[in-house]
Amino acid sequence: MNRGIPLALHAAARASAAASLVRAARAAGAIRALSSSVPPRSAAGGPGSGSGSPGSTDETTHFGFRTVRKDDKETLVGEVFRNVADKYDVMNDFMSGGIHRLWKDHFISSIAPSPTTQLLDVAGGTGDIAFRFLDYIKSRHGGLGSANVKVVDINPAMLQVGRERALKMGYPADSPHISFHEGNAEHLVDIPDASVDAYTIAFGIRNCTNVDQVVREAYRVLKPGGRFTCLEFSSVHNPLIRGVYDLYSFQVIPVLGQLVANDRASYEYLVESIRKFPPQIEFARMIQDAGFTVVGQGWEDLTFGVAAIHSGFKV
Repeated sequence: MNRGIPLALHAAARASAAASLVRAARAAGAIRALSSSVPPRSAAGGPGSGSGSPGSTDETTHFGFRTVRKDDKETLVGEVFRNVADKYDVMNDFMSGGIHRLWKDHFISSIAPSPTTQLLDVAGGTGDIAFRFLDYIKSRHGGLGSANVKVVDINPAMLQVGRERALKMGYPADSPHISFHEGNAEHLVDIPDASVDAYTIAFGIRNCTNVDQVVREAYRVLKPGGRFTCLEFSSVHNPLIRGVYDLYSFQVIPVLGQLVANDRASYEYLVESIRKFPPQIEFARMIQDAGFTVVGQGWEDLTFGVAAIHSGFKV
């Protein structure tokens, strides 16, 4: 059960999701000639398998469904996000039918930041989570107080999009409330130990080479009592919904990437990377292994499990 989302939000998200899936099924037939067939299901992390197997060794890891050297993955992912940076938020709307906005709004509401919250938002280059964080505080508390968000992203192109958005939204380059920094989620060398109240990462952790190292770094930089919160695509367990979701993911999203962003390959990777990410229970265990304390099962499914919010506290 998805606890904590208002019933109206639940209804809106599920109605929107259902409509998107129906449209996807119809669209898939119309554009089938432009699209590759759905890859076969695999017992080792293929589409819909839900296994989330990392498919990696000490020297190799996955890049979508490809096996690559660990040393090469960062460069390959960097190329993807350089290619999609200027269309990233627009494509999120196309791919999710706008549902990602509801997910992100609830993500911030679940954190309930205050005018004193010091947030580290990792892999958040375009500022989508950071601006929601600031907007939430202003709307709930009437002002920002000393609230601050540091946005860290490994990709300069994504950070540039975020900086430009910040200026348009009235946050100058020297704003005391938001700043943008280039950095690696696995090695946050410029972030001191026990220095932030909250750590967020949304739709970014699955692109990292060593996910367990990212979570350990989050634990290091959080103050005692601080909270790690991750919004990420996850595993759909209902077989009927999963079948339509696979159809949409593998036959529709890459074509949308070609039509809207002129980049089919990057969106094929993004879809494949979702299927390679560990399912909910495995990722929750990874968070606990890093030292975090979780409440209940440790995650909340959103929209049939298409996405999930994972959370842990440093106590």
